[in-house]
Amino acid sequence: MFHGELLSQQMESNHEGPYKQLIIRGVTLINGNGAPPVSPVDIVVENNIIKEVKVVGYPGVEIKPERRPQLQEGGKEIDAEGMYLLPGFIDMHGHIGGKSQGADPDYVFKLWMAHGITTIREPSGIGIDFTLNLKEQSTNNEIIAPRIISYTGFGHKSKTFNPLNDQPINTPELAREWVRANAKRGADGIKFFGADPKIMAAALDENKKLGLGSACHHAQMSVARWNVLHSARAGLTTMEHWYGLPEALFEDRTVQNYPLDYNYNNEQHRFEEAGKLWEQAAEPYSEHWNAVMNELLELDFTLDPTFNIYEASRDLHRARRAEWHETYTLPKLWEFYQPSKISHGSYWHYWGTEQEIQWKKNYQLWMTFVNEYKNRGGRVTTGSDSGFIFQLYGFAYIRELELLREAGFHPLEIIRSATLNGAEALNLDDKLGTVETGKLADFVILEENPLMNLKVLYGTGAIKLTEENKVVRVGGVRYTIKDGIIYDAKELLKDVEEMVQKAKNDTNFEIIQPGLTR
Repeated sequence: MFHGELLSQQMESNHEGPYKQLIIRGVTLINGNGAPPVSPVDIVVENNIIKEVKVVGYPGVEIKPERRPQLQEGGKEIDAEGMYLLPGFIDMHGHIGGKSQGADPDYVFKLWMAHGITTIREPSGIGIDFTLNLKEQSTNNEIIAPRIISYTGFGHKSKTFNPLNDQPINTPELAREWVRANAKRGADGIKFFGADPKIMAAALDENKKLGLGSACHHAQMSVARWNVLHSARAGLTTMEHWYGLPEALFEDRTVQNYPLDYNYNNEQHRFEEAGKLWEQAAEPYSEHWNAVMNELLELDFTLDPTFNIYEASRDLHRARRAEWHETYTLPKLWEFYQPSKISHGSYWHYWGTEQEIQWKKNYQLWMTFVNEYKNRGGRVTTGSDSGFIFQLYGFAYIRELELLREAGFHPLEIIRSATLNGAEALNLDDKLGTVETGKLADFVILEENPLMNLKVLYGTGAIKLTEENKVVRVGGVRYTIKDGIIYDAKELLKDVEEMVQKAKNDTNFEIIQPGLTR
């Protein structure tokens, strides 16, 4: 399943449709454009296109039937009175599992869909053949999966995609040739990690001419010569994480203050020192800090921070003991997370209070930049980078929303980041990102107000004490609708729970803390 062959998935009882006509009645609409909620609203979908978004009354007042859109023969209604509807979420940094994690696409996709994620950008991973095969199946709704936007890792090759005949990309012309071949192969964009400046400039220029998207994790091995500003000037559309941004903000140095025994392949070194990087950058609101931000804004550059994927760096116990691991994390994925000198992102060789305090400071400065970027009109999107560092697919995306709140975003700004901003960054805002006539029928429906408590979006819901002094769980997405097909989000989670339980039974697995016995 991890080498590009098509998934075979039969249609199951956890979804239904599409229908010639679908009407969602009486819902409270929380749109992706920053507008406040409005209800009651009836939303009419015909053949996966939103045909009408109609306010049909007033809160607490009986709705007059004659004001409402009429259901056609063979149509489907959802009584959503008292419920909340949002545009489908877009995960701008979604890797589709992997063999080393034991996480196959069916597992990953169901976790995403159960959390309302209807579109993902796959920023390179197992390979272009693998991703494009899945993309085609998702487009045709042959599998339960979000819509897939495929970005190829720069320089990637495969059995069916080897445009340079194994020649390394060591000249600008070869970079352009590879970029043209990638576009012809059907990819939507490119994921960079850095390269020689002349090669980066040529590749980004050619990619921009072809109208494709681009993303970059500015890795330390190349960032001293090519930081975020260089990329943005050359045509990069989005930056991932935060690497390359502090380097653009340096005033009194050109490289970070590496210890002299630093080794990049030692991930304890890599992540520990990364936690000190923002303190080496220009101070917030200083002349240089403002100059960098203003130039990025002028270039219409997009930040995709993925705050959640580094959260264990500032609070390891919280990330390790998240309540969903026991039920929804596969045994092999749990093992992948553990301290290791080999597995990427498993850098807990000896992680303690000093490292966490440094990372807490790192977050404060990083969040200050991202929030101010948003305040000045910059585009900030929502990406999770799940599958590493104790961050589980779907759940990590909701945690990212919470961290945007911590950074200073209003809940409505968070929803815009998760919907319209992502659609704009992908040049899909004519089809996705808001609930408007003419757009595709991608929705998230739940029974609790996520603006009041983002935790209700977690598959595990939120804990609430009733007036009768009873502890209950509330929330969790009720329905995820993609391409007009209605998915029962809670049934999808049950499917995942069964997958995990079977894997545990097969291996006699039990989650325990490393180094301890029972």
